[in-house]
Amino acid sequence: MNLKNINNLVQLFFEKYKQLKNKNTLFLSSLKEPKKTYTWEQTFNFINIVSQELKKIVNKGDRCLLISENRPEWFISDLSIMFSEAITVPAYTTYAEKDYEYIINDCKPSVIFVSNDEQFNKIKKIISEKSYIKQIFSFENLNDSDENNFININDLLQNNLQNDLNNFNIKRNDIACIIYTSGTQGNPKGVMLSHGGILNNCEGAIELLKPLINNRQVNFLTWLPLSHSYEHTVQFVQISVLAKIFYAEGIDKLIKNMGECSPHIMTAVPRFYQNLYQKINSNFKKTKGLKKILINRTISLGLKKIKKIPLNLFEKIEDTILEKLVRDKIRQQFGGSLKTFVSGGGALDKDVGYFLNSVGLPTLQGYGLTETSPVVSCNPINDIRVETVGPPFSGNQVKLAEDGEILVKGENVMIGYWNNPEETKKVLKDGWLYTGDIGEFENNYLKITDRKKDIIITPGGDNISPLKIENEITNSEYFDQAIVYGDNKPYLVALLILQDEKKDSNKDEINNEIEKINNNLLKIEKIKKFFLIKEKFSIENGMLTPTLKLKRFKIINKYKNSFENLY
Repeated sequence: MNLKNINNLVQLFFEKYKQLKNKNTLFLSSLKEPKKTYTWEQTFNFINIVSQELKKIVNKGDRCLLISENRPEWFISDLSIMFSEAITVPAYTTYAEKDYEYIINDCKPSVIFVSNDEQFNKIKKIISEKSYIKQIFSFENLNDSDENNFININDLLQNNLQNDLNNFNIKRNDIACIIYTSGTQGNPKGVMLSHGGILNNCEGAIELLKPLINNRQVNFLTWLPLSHSYEHTVQFVQISVLAKIFYAEGIDKLIKNMGECSPHIMTAVPRFYQNLYQKINSNFKKTKGLKKILINRTISLGLKKIKKIPLNLFEKIEDTILEKLVRDKIRQQFGGSLKTFVSGGGALDKDVGYFLNSVGLPTLQGYGLTETSPVVSCNPINDIRVETVGPPFSGNQVKLAEDGEILVKGENVMIGYWNNPEETKKVLKDGWLYTGDIGEFENNYLKITDRKKDIIITPGGDNISPLKIENEITNSEYFDQAIVYGDNKPYLVALLILQDEKKDSNKDEINNEIEKINNNLLKIEKIKKFFLIKEKFSIENGMLTPTLKLKRFKIINKYKNSFENLY
């Protein structure tokens, strides 16, 4: 199927459904509720029934707010909203009340979908006097609500199916969703993404995954919140390749869930891979004797291969043996079927990338923004270059401004920010999106070298990337999280949070570890002083975005006095 001939995301689903000879093939599965599974046929009918009810309420272009953890009903609701010609507005379940209030006031939804009482209670007070909200849909019965005020979508399954499946008029340039960027400071901005933009992204993704799929039905494990543009678009890639979709229980159960569903492909953010690196590396350090020798040799040969250093005949034989003795056993811990991890949503530390690829866990780093639907580029499986984010997808043009800023143009670029023409004008100029990221090309592979805004400038005029240093720190087995500080200061200092198993370390141990880290840094990047805190940064305490990025501005403001006291 040529996706260029598809008009919208609902048509993509319907066309793929028509292709299936056995429509009772498993499609959606919840690992939290194993009995909750849906075949393609059941999913197809469910979407039609929900959209049939929605069409009684919404007009074309109405916004529908969707607040739910990942589960099959999320997918069904998203497609139902689009089929009713409305616009999905996903919201993170981890938002604070003020975030929900801002988004509701900004997009003025006609309909709200909530999964359960927990989610409904977060917005109940906010929506009590909003006359534009016509209906609440839920995935479970709401105890804290008048029965007449909500519709449980599961109850709709008793309805007769009457929809005309071809009766929708959605164009590629129509808005499919408004995704609010979580942001590391300030109010979130509502990014308007088109049906064509997401379809365009799917084209690039399918091309990327072709060597991995080989006409087999592949399993995807979904963990990243579906309210994030990355995982939201992945849904439609999954439709395109007729995948089985498994919804993980949560980040703390990921390894267990991988064993349960044996995913072929998994997408996640860099924080997940960094934790994986620390965990595997920590286990490796505990090995002794022959086992340690085999592991070290596996990493050594794996690094040569990923760095494209030719192996001699003896090394090739060694590597083949180690593939069975070591790498296969590592893959078994992750379900045994894994073909690749795909990393996006932030910069993957190069040491993490080299390590995972060397031990038999292919990890493809990509690059993108919510504003680009979201992928701009990604490494292909047959030519991974760890320190890059791969060649640009064919669906978009990428060029560099005079100062090195990455500019993107194409159907995948957002329509603009909802209700915010001023911010739209700042980043969209003559059809080019100004990303705020600095990069360079190496043989058509894009490399991200810096971020315009996240730069420390020394009194001597040197530009320093705090993220690079923070990655060096958190790659240590001692430190879980770190923030580097020192804009216009004589030297750099850091806020550090220890790993749980190192929380009893004494000051000398910590100083020695910082010294080791400093040995890998330039003189101007070295950490001269630091302070420790016990409370970890989390989504719950407002210091991490829902995609696990540090809210640098907020953290520095909170600990400003502690940073300044180090000078």
